[in-house]
Amino acid sequence: MNTDRITGAGKELKGEVKKQTGDLTGNQELKDEGRADKAEGKMDKVVGKVKDILRGDK
Repeated sequence: MNTDRITGAGKELKGEVKKQTGDLTGNQELKDEGRADKAEGKMDKVVGKVKDILRGDK
């Protein structure tokens, strides 16, 4: 497992917290930021997984 996957998981978590906070407060901007952060985190995890596969780590 490489740092891209770990970083991605952190971004996903941060995004979920922002999204939930936006839901609770009714703040659409915060909710949208959370969704964007979460999507970015998912992409980082995919990049990390591809790197691991190319290196043969799985």
